[in-house]
Amino acid sequence: MMASASSQNEDKKILQLFEFINKSETFDEDNILKKLPALKAEQLSNLKAYLYYKILQAVRQYTGSKLLDIQIRELIDFAQLLFERRLYNQGINCLKKAKKLALTHDNLELQLEIIKLEKSVLMQTIGDDENKVDTIIQEVKKINTQINNINIFSNLSIKLNSYYTKIGFIRGENDFIQVREFFFSNIPDTKEEALSIIEKIYLYKLYIGYYFFIQDLENGYLSSQKMVKLFEENQQIIKSHPEDYIKALNNLLIAQFKLFRFGEFEITNKKLHSIEKNHSLRINESIRIRLLKYYYMHEINRYFMMGDFDKGVELITVQIPEIEELIGGLDKHSALILNYKIACLYVGASNYRQSVKWLNKIINISNADIREDLHCFARIINLICHYELGNFDVINYYIISTYRFLLKKDDLYLFQKSILNFLKDLNKEAGNTELVERFANLKRQLLPLVNSTFEKRAFIYFDIISWLESKIENRPVQEVIRDKFLKRVKT
Repeated sequence: MMASASSQNEDKKILQLFEFINKSETFDEDNILKKLPALKAEQLSNLKAYLYYKILQAVRQYTGSKLLDIQIRELIDFAQLLFERRLYNQGINCLKKAKKLALTHDNLELQLEIIKLEKSVLMQTIGDDENKVDTIIQEVKKINTQINNINIFSNLSIKLNSYYTKIGFIRGENDFIQVREFFFSNIPDTKEEALSIIEKIYLYKLYIGYYFFIQDLENGYLSSQKMVKLFEENQQIIKSHPEDYIKALNNLLIAQFKLFRFGEFEITNKKLHSIEKNHSLRINESIRIRLLKYYYMHEINRYFMMGDFDKGVELITVQIPEIEELIGGLDKHSALILNYKIACLYVGASNYRQSVKWLNKIINISNADIREDLHCFARIINLICHYELGNFDVINYYIISTYRFLLKKDDLYLFQKSILNFLKDLNKEAGNTELVERFANLKRQLLPLVNSTFEKRAFIYFDIISWLESKIENRPVQEVIRDKFLKRVKT
């Protein structure tokens, strides 16, 4: 059938619009209308919408063979079209293929959609096959239970994550009681061994988030291990849920870093790096950005553990353009964490000017309602940097500003008070012997807090003890941390 002249004209305009936009660096409607006089202003809105629709169609067609969900939906669509033409046997064959894929990759929503069509066909083709009917009823019950569990687990995870994204690690007993009561009053009584793989993934994610939030790192580590093992024992799930596998590796790396399991950290980090080379996985833009973010996060963590801050700074310096571009494309929470880690890396390398530069990216954010803990500790480290730089004229101003901020955020605990009082009393006239004694005194105040249930969180953000030891022993802080690393890996 020949296309009409008006249809051909519309297609020509769409092609012109696409080619012009594709060659342009910025989108400017006035410039489009000026350069393409054949397009009328009143047509442009409809032409843009139609072009967008056609591009999405093309992308869907291009990626359809690589995305399992699209493959399954396509088979469901084919089956539906065949059933409408009363070609039941051919439609059922399509559904069988779709169901096999959906079962293999634990896609519960599409399994339910397939069963819905199967029931519709049964009503029209089989009047008395009770076994088939009973099987379908049981399948629906099972899938609905699984979907219900997943919804409960994921809803709890989202709620906990919203708390964590706002305040960071729990700050005290009130936070702990509130989070614990919320968690255990909402989690259903389920037998883990009876859950499907996909249910276990959501359950483990929930427990990992909970344990990390309450600083139970050992149980967070064990749950992260279980999740990675679940994926690695069911390789087909890695293909259908690659982002969840990458997140599982990330969580395990976080736990291994915080518990200083360096040997295990190195093995897990290699697994993370190998993902990009795994040709059986489809690495889309979202996964690529996630991998790049985790790559930098854990490379920095690795340098922290080894006390090799100079090499870490060398990595960052070479990759600054890529890192700044990455940070610009991240969500606010991830960008905040990466900025903070880079700032701490510079502190470890005794490059305090650069550290202040990165800390200011956090301190100068007008909205400090994301990760209030990082905003608080960024100000503490900023004070330490200004002390190291000899900026005594601004320290008192920053101390007052930091006090106000901590009080406003309800985050003025013994750790913060000790450091602020210590810095407030320092002055450039103090002699070396007096300074060493003051550093030693602060260390004595802080050491009991290392194992305190709630105060210990402070040492996750910054290794203040090693910094104090570096001042007492008159050595670079990275040398102190490096010596500790070498002793720990030998034992």
